[in-house]
Amino acid sequence: MEKTTVGFRTHSGWAVAVAMAGGEPVERRRIELCDCLIAGSAQPYHAAARMPFRQAEAHVKRCEEISAAMAEAAVRKLVKDLAAKGYGVTGCSILLASGRPPGDLAKILAAHTLIHTAEGEFYRAAVREACRRCELPVHGIKERELCPLVGDVAGFGKAMGPPWRADEKLCALAAMRV
Repeated sequence: MEKTTVGFRTHSGWAVAVAMAGGEPVERRRIELCDCLIAGSAQPYHAAARMPFRQAEAHVKRCEEISAAMAEAAVRKLVKDLAAKGYGVTGCSILLASGRPPGDLAKILAAHTLIHTAEGEFYRAAVREACRRCELPVHGIKERELCPLVGDVAGFGKAMGPPWRADEKLCALAAMRV
């Protein structure tokens, strides 16, 4: 098995993953992290802000459990698919934001800026925990540290085909840093 690393960049309800082996991208995919059949699951804190506090707690917890299960299933499938192609995942990296974790739920729901910060951390935590459950070492790297290097991987898009956007470029760089 050829050693392979994976970089993840999360969004509200989904993530991009790019696997790198030998300095080249070998796989990329979009991973769904929320159940669209559950109202407010893509932005759980936004939805919770409009609920009574106990209902908000239950909503965030339910979304957390579902997102964790979806993330784990997606990471396991990615690892399995890569293994079928002869690649063994040796580690992962998750792109991090610059902000600090926002604190408890009451504090988060009281400030719209904290709601955005919490949702970003919510999905990063789901992917981080999925990697741990799959027994993959996982590292965090601040996205802003990689932004100046995006041009270095722009050419990978020709080999991989579209799409090869900022998401894929940053994931490739994050994977290469593991």
